[in-house]
Parts: sequence; structure tokens; C-alpha cells
Amino acid sequence: MTSSSGPSRKSHDMSVPSDSPKQDRSGIPRTIWTDEEGKFHLNVPSRLLIVPGVAFMVGATIGLVREGRATSLRFLAENAHRPPRTVKGWYFYNKTKNYRVLLGGLKGAARESGKLVAISLGWVGVEEGLRTLGGPWNEVKEVGAGLGTAGLFCGVYRLGWRTTKQTVLLGGVIGGILKLLDSAKRLLRSVDNNEDTPQ
Repeated sequence: MTSSSGPSRKSHDMSVPSDSPKQDRSGIPRTIWTDEEGKFHLNVPSRLLIVPGVAFMVGATIGLVREGRATSLRFLAENAHRPPRTVKGWYFYNKTKNYRVLLGGLKGAARESGKLVAISLGWVGVEEGLRTLGGPWNEVKEVGAGLGTAGLFCGVYRLGWRTTKQTVLLGGVIGGILKLLDSAKRLLRSVDNNEDTPQ
């Protein structure tokens, strides 16, 4: 009786050595990697889904409120010289106004959410790109993402030169703050791990 021995399958646990294809030499998880069997894997960072999703909701809310209000005022201005004189006329007047406000709000929501999603994807893309490069780039990925996003924001909204400088400076400051928060989180995590380690 013969038994065929195939390639041993390793269990997929979370404890992966630093030389694993899932991680680079510094222990940072790879975005794209191939396992021992030649299967292709794509590791999508959670922030790549969360940040654009939040940006979409915020942009949709801003666009809906702002453009809806502007459409309402525009409709009132366009029809100020011909107000309705009957009950039926007022009914159709308000009905038309509500439809126009809803349509304008939806258009504004789509426009603003699209802009903010593009900007948020720019942030995540720059940060992930710098992280993938590794080395010194990984240490400044938050600042790089802030500066890159500020530049993208200035291009999308066509800001003037003076406002562009202020926006880029603000992006760098926000990136620096996020870098400090990330460093503090790592420090607290290392202290917590040292306390949990038995002496």
C-alpha cells in the first residue's frame, strides 16, 4: 500500500516571521505578496476603506446641505416677480421648488463627495506608497501624505498662490501631528508589552 505525500500545508496564523513573504525585512506587512504555493495575495489596508468612506459621507452631507440651500434661494430669486395667486398655484410652486432643491442637493452631494473621496484616496495612496518604499520614507509617511494631500486639495479647488502656501503648511502640520500620535501609540504599546512580559 503506497501513500502519496503532497506538499505540506502550513496553517495560516497571525504569527508570521520577519522573513515571511507577508512582511519585509523590517517586519512591515506587504501590500502584495505570494505564498509558498504561488498564490497571489493582496492585503488591502483598513484605512483604504475607512478614510474614503468617511470622506464620502462628509462630502455628501456638505454638498446636500450647501447646494440644496443655494438652489432654494436661486429658485426664490428667479420666481420673485411671478408669485402664485391661487391655492393650486402655490401647491405647484412649492412642489416644483422641493423637486429643484432635492435635485440640486443630490448634484452637490455627488460633486462634493467625489472631490473629498479623491482627496482622501490621495492621502491614503501617498502614505501607503511611502510605507511601501520603506527605509527613511516610512518614517515620514504621515508628513508626506499631509503635504501631498494639501497639494491635491489646492489643485482640485483651484486655490490662489497665497492660500496654497497656507494649505500646504497646514497639511505638513497635520501630518506632523499624526506622526507624533503614531509614535506615542507605538511607545505606549511597547511599554504595555514590556509590562506583560514575565520577568
